[in-house]
Amino acid sequence: MIDNKILDAAQRVIASAGLESATLENIAQAAGISRSTLHRHKINKESIIIALTNRATENYRAAMWPALTAAGSARDRLLTALDILCEQAEVNMALLLGLEQNLAPIFHEEGEEATTRTVFTEPLERLLRDGIADGSLRPLDPTETATVLFNLVGWTFIHLRSGHSWSKERAKKAVIDIAVQGVVLS
Repeated sequence: MIDNKILDAAQRVIASAGLESATLENIAQAAGISRSTLHRHKINKESIIIALTNRATENYRAAMWPALTAAGSARDRLLTALDILCEQAEVNMALLLGLEQNLAPIFHEEGEEATTRTVFTEPLERLLRDGIADGSLRPLDPTETATVLFNLVGWTFIHLRSGHSWSKERAKKAVIDIAVQGVVLS
């Protein structure tokens, strides 16, 4: 297991200069340790990236918990969950943009049809099922709709932030407003 001090340093390097600049030398310097310390512990760039993506996944799961357990309609809790999705994308934007070409193993299940990993879609699927049950959301296929929402909101938010330089709040509001209109009952 890689120490959080090293992971935090790697995240700072990636956020400030991009994934390409996340060399072991730069990460070690940001962590206040020597590069040889990383080598002694058999830590390389790939193991750091894997640890960062695992940490981001766990943080996403933990962040979703309040939306899943809160009181109120599923519609309101879904809005909270989509807001959390954008917040988590914001926190991990540099990493996600840096890994753009290599995201399939992180986000997709293996198989003939590359579905989004359930760790990312399950919270949304649960809220969709709750919304169908309480009558606040349309009776759509929860599994498919959760996959669409995760990808629609997450990746469009990232694109608007990084490609169009929209503010976090503007991108979040625009994406969530449109996404929710597709699932709420009129």
